[in-house]
Amino acid sequence: MAEKKVEKESLTAEALQSKLENLKQEQMNQRFQHAAGQMTKTHVIRQTRREIARVKTQINAAKK
Repeated sequence: MAEKKVEKESLTAEALQSKLENLKQEQMNQRFQHAAGQMTKTHVIRQTRREIARVKTQINAAKK
């Protein structure tokens, strides 16, 4: 867990924005798969949502 935090802290603002866009795209695909009944590991939706929150927190912390 600590390694991931260090990796995120070293990312630039543009890299964080790019990661956020990718995560949101992934979240949308997961919603479609879940609605179609194709998703077997539904816990991945929660993990993606929390990862989005972590990235947004890093973006807001960098603004200050």
